[in-house]
Amino acid sequence: MTLISASCKALRRAGTSNTANALLAMIVRRAAAIGVTLTMLFMASAAQAAEPVSKSRFGGLAIGGHDAVAYHDLQRDPQASAVEGIKRHTVNYKGAKWHFASEASSERFQADPERFAPAYNGFCANALSLGEGLIRTDGTHWEIFDETLYLFYAAAGRERWTDGNWKSYKEDADRAWAELSTK
Repeated sequence: MTLISASCKALRRAGTSNTANALLAMIVRRAAAIGVTLTMLFMASAAQAAEPVSKSRFGGLAIGGHDAVAYHDLQRDPQASAVEGIKRHTVNYKGAKWHFASEASSERFQADPERFAPAYNGFCANALSLGEGLIRTDGTHWEIFDETLYLFYAAAGRERWTDGNWKSYKEDADRAWAELSTK
Protein backbone atom coordinates (compact mmCIF):
# COMPACT_ATOMS: atom_id res chain seq x y z
CA MET A 1 0.00 0.00 0.00
CA THR A 2 2.85 2.41 0.75
CA LEU A 3 4.30 1.82 -2.72
CA ILE A 4 0.96 2.81 -4.26
CA SER A 5 0.73 5.89 -2.02
CA ALA A 6 4.27 6.92 -2.96
CA SER A 7 3.41 6.48 -6.65
CA CYS A 8 0.32 8.68 -6.24
CA LYS A 9 2.35 11.43 -4.58
CA ALA A 10 5.05 11.27 -7.27
CA LEU A 11 2.46 11.55 -10.04
CA ARG A 12 0.77 14.48 -8.33
CA ARG A 13 4.13 16.31 -7.96
CA ALA A 14 4.83 15.70 -11.62
CA GLY A 15 1.57 17.45 -12.49
CA THR A 16 -0.35 14.51 -13.91
CA SER A 17 -3.91 14.88 -15.06
CA ASN A 18 -7.04 14.23 -13.04
CA THR A 19 -7.56 11.08 -15.11
CA ALA A 20 -4.30 9.62 -13.85
CA ASN A 21 -5.25 10.51 -10.28
CA ALA A 22 -8.65 8.89 -10.72
CA LEU A 23 -7.00 5.78 -12.13
CA LEU A 24 -4.59 5.58 -9.22
CA ALA A 25 -7.45 6.06 -6.74
CA MET A 26 -9.32 3.19 -8.42
CA ILE A 27 -6.23 0.96 -8.17
CA VAL A 28 -5.90 1.75 -4.47
CA ARG A 29 -9.57 0.93 -3.84
CA ARG A 30 -9.34 -2.35 -5.75
CA ALA A 31 -6.13 -3.34 -3.98
CA ALA A 32 -7.80 -2.67 -0.64
CA ALA A 33 -10.86 -4.71 -1.67
CA ILE A 34 -8.64 -7.59 -2.78
CA GLY A 35 -6.79 -7.44 0.52
CA VAL A 36 -10.03 -7.60 2.49
CA THR A 37 -11.31 -10.48 0.34
CA LEU A 38 -8.08 -12.47 0.74
CA THR A 39 -8.11 -11.88 4.49
CA MET A 40 -11.70 -13.11 4.74
CA LEU A 41 -10.95 -16.19 2.64
CA PHE A 42 -7.91 -16.99 4.75
CA MET A 43 -9.88 -16.63 7.98
CA ALA A 44 -12.74 -18.81 6.68
CA SER A 45 -10.28 -21.43 5.48
CA ALA A 46 -8.42 -21.43 8.78
CA ALA A 47 -11.66 -21.70 10.76
CA GLN A 48 -12.90 -24.59 8.64
CA ALA A 49 -9.61 -26.46 8.78
CA ALA A 50 -9.16 -25.87 12.51
CA GLU A 51 -11.46 -28.76 13.45
CA PRO A 52 -9.59 -32.05 12.97
CA VAL A 53 -10.78 -34.68 10.52
CA SER A 54 -9.88 -38.37 10.53
CA LYS A 55 -7.88 -38.61 7.32
CA SER A 56 -4.92 -40.41 5.83
CA ARG A 57 -1.46 -39.06 6.56
CA PHE A 58 -0.63 -38.91 2.87
CA GLY A 59 -3.17 -37.37 0.55
CA GLY A 60 -5.60 -36.18 3.23
CA LEU A 61 -8.30 -38.72 2.34
CA ALA A 62 -11.19 -38.76 4.83
CA ILE A 63 -12.63 -41.96 6.32
CA GLY A 64 -10.56 -44.33 4.22
CA GLY A 65 -12.09 -43.10 0.98
CA HIS A 66 -15.53 -44.49 1.80
CA ASP A 67 -18.70 -42.76 0.61
CA ALA A 68 -20.12 -40.90 3.65
CA VAL A 69 -23.57 -40.65 2.06
CA ALA A 70 -23.85 -44.33 1.12
CA TYR A 71 -23.75 -45.47 4.76
CA HIS A 72 -27.22 -43.99 5.21
CA ASP A 73 -28.59 -46.22 2.44
CA LEU A 74 -26.87 -49.45 3.51
CA GLN A 75 -28.48 -52.40 5.21
CA ARG A 76 -27.81 -52.09 8.91
CA ASP A 77 -28.68 -55.56 10.22
CA PRO A 78 -26.72 -57.51 9.26
CA GLN A 79 -24.33 -54.68 8.61
CA ALA A 80 -23.36 -54.20 4.99
CA SER A 81 -19.83 -53.30 3.98
CA ALA A 82 -18.96 -49.63 3.54
CA VAL A 83 -19.03 -48.36 -0.05
CA GLU A 84 -15.73 -47.25 -1.57
CA GLY A 85 -15.70 -43.82 -3.12
CA ILE A 86 -13.75 -42.98 -6.26
CA LYS A 87 -11.33 -40.15 -6.95
CA ARG A 88 -13.47 -38.78 -9.78
CA HIS A 89 -16.15 -37.82 -7.23
CA THR A 90 -14.11 -35.88 -4.65
CA VAL A 91 -15.36 -33.10 -2.41
CA ASN A 92 -13.03 -30.97 -0.28
CA TYR A 93 -14.53 -30.42 3.14
CA LYS A 94 -12.93 -29.33 6.42
CA GLY A 95 -9.44 -29.65 4.98
CA ALA A 96 -9.88 -33.25 3.79
CA LYS A 97 -10.74 -35.01 0.54
CA TRP A 98 -13.98 -36.99 0.68
CA HIS A 99 -14.58 -39.59 -2.03
CA PHE A 100 -18.01 -40.70 -3.23
CA ALA A 101 -19.22 -43.61 -5.32
CA SER A 102 -21.29 -41.43 -7.65
CA GLU A 103 -21.88 -37.85 -8.68
CA ALA A 104 -25.33 -37.99 -7.09
CA SER A 105 -23.80 -39.03 -3.78
CA SER A 106 -21.21 -36.24 -3.88
CA GLU A 107 -23.96 -33.72 -4.68
CA ARG A 108 -26.05 -34.90 -1.72
CA PHE A 109 -23.03 -34.45 0.53
CA GLN A 110 -22.25 -30.98 -0.82
CA ALA A 111 -25.85 -29.91 -0.30
CA ASP A 112 -25.84 -30.93 3.40
CA PRO A 113 -22.40 -32.04 4.65
CA GLU A 114 -23.37 -31.76 8.32
CA ARG A 115 -26.06 -34.40 7.78
CA PHE A 116 -23.76 -36.92 6.11
CA ALA A 117 -20.32 -36.32 7.63
CA PRO A 118 -19.64 -38.75 10.47
CA ALA A 119 -19.77 -37.67 14.08
CA TYR A 120 -16.44 -36.44 15.40
CA ASN A 121 -15.33 -35.96 11.77
CA GLY A 122 -14.70 -39.69 11.49
CA PHE A 123 -12.54 -40.22 14.57
CA CYS A 124 -13.32 -43.32 16.62
CA ALA A 125 -16.44 -42.69 18.70
CA ASN A 126 -15.55 -45.48 21.11
CA ALA A 127 -12.02 -44.21 21.74
CA LEU A 128 -13.40 -40.75 22.48
CA SER A 129 -15.97 -42.21 24.88
CA LEU A 130 -13.19 -44.05 26.72
CA GLY A 131 -10.96 -40.99 26.95
CA GLU A 132 -8.38 -42.45 24.54
CA GLY A 133 -8.17 -39.37 22.33
CA LEU A 134 -8.47 -38.89 18.59
CA ILE A 135 -8.01 -42.29 16.97
CA ARG A 136 -8.26 -42.35 13.17
CA THR A 137 -10.65 -44.74 11.47
CA ASP A 138 -10.70 -46.19 7.98
CA GLY A 139 -14.49 -46.22 7.60
CA THR A 140 -14.94 -49.99 7.70
CA HIS A 141 -16.54 -50.21 11.17
CA TRP A 142 -19.63 -48.07 11.40
CA GLU A 143 -23.09 -47.65 12.86
CA ILE A 144 -25.88 -45.13 12.58
CA PHE A 145 -27.60 -43.93 15.74
CA ASP A 146 -30.40 -41.35 15.48
CA GLU A 147 -29.54 -40.77 11.80
CA THR A 148 -25.93 -39.85 12.64
CA LEU A 149 -23.02 -41.88 11.30
CA TYR A 150 -20.45 -43.02 13.88
CA LEU A 151 -17.18 -44.66 12.92
CA PHE A 152 -15.04 -47.01 14.99
CA TYR A 153 -11.40 -48.08 14.85
CA ALA A 154 -12.33 -51.75 15.33
CA ALA A 155 -15.36 -54.01 15.44
CA ALA A 156 -15.08 -54.33 19.23
CA GLY A 157 -15.76 -50.62 19.67
CA ARG A 158 -18.81 -50.80 17.45
CA GLU A 159 -20.07 -53.84 19.36
CA ARG A 160 -19.60 -52.03 22.67
CA TRP A 161 -21.82 -49.21 21.42
CA THR A 162 -24.50 -51.49 19.88
CA ASP A 163 -24.62 -53.84 22.88
CA GLY A 164 -24.38 -51.16 25.58
CA ASN A 165 -25.84 -47.79 26.39
CA TRP A 166 -24.72 -45.87 23.30
CA LYS A 167 -26.39 -42.66 24.49
CA SER A 168 -24.23 -42.64 27.61
CA TYR A 169 -21.13 -43.41 25.54
CA LYS A 170 -22.08 -40.58 23.18
CA GLU A 171 -22.25 -38.12 26.08
CA ASP A 172 -18.71 -39.12 27.11
CA ALA A 173 -17.50 -38.90 23.51
CA ASP A 174 -19.17 -35.48 23.06
CA ARG A 175 -17.34 -34.10 26.12
CA ALA A 176 -13.99 -35.45 24.88
CA TRP A 177 -14.62 -34.12 21.36
CA ALA A 178 -15.50 -30.65 22.68
CA GLU A 179 -12.14 -30.53 24.45
CA LEU A 180 -9.94 -32.20 21.84
CA SER A 181 -11.38 -30.66 18.67
CA THR A 182 -10.49 -27.13 19.75
CA LYS A 183 -6.81 -27.77 20.51
